[in-house]
Amino acid sequence: MSTVTLEDARRVIAAAEARAVEVGQPMNIAVVDVGGNLVAHVRQDGAWIGSVNISINKAWTSRAFDIETKALGENSQPTQQFYGIHATNGGKVAIFAGGVPLSRDGVVVGAVGVSGGSGEQDQTVAEAGAAAF
Repeated sequence: MSTVTLEDARRVIAAAEARAVEVGQPMNIAVVDVGGNLVAHVRQDGAWIGSVNISINKAWTSRAFDIETKALGENSQPTQQFYGIHATNGGKVAIFAGGVPLSRDGVVVGAVGVSGGSGEQDQTVAEAGAAAF
């Protein structure tokens, strides 16, 4: 089975770090493999320590459900089909922007999670990382 390697994770993180520098916001960047296991994490200088676990949880959530966390968040609001999902899995499910699946040959094999800025900043940094995959 295909999965994210350490080399892949380093490439994703490098691209995400570069984008975080461009937007001027220090970030926590996490990459998980096909099983949702952490492969690599970087906390840029000045990034919030409270966002370490958030970035990891965003990556895990994105892989666990094979969806961007931004989209999951939109579908988990009151009256939506996944309302309450954030309370499952021991509270590990992240329902805000910044988690993006990583696919190879059309199959999700991991994910990147970013936390430390606004939702828009987290999302653009995660997308930059995913684009490098």
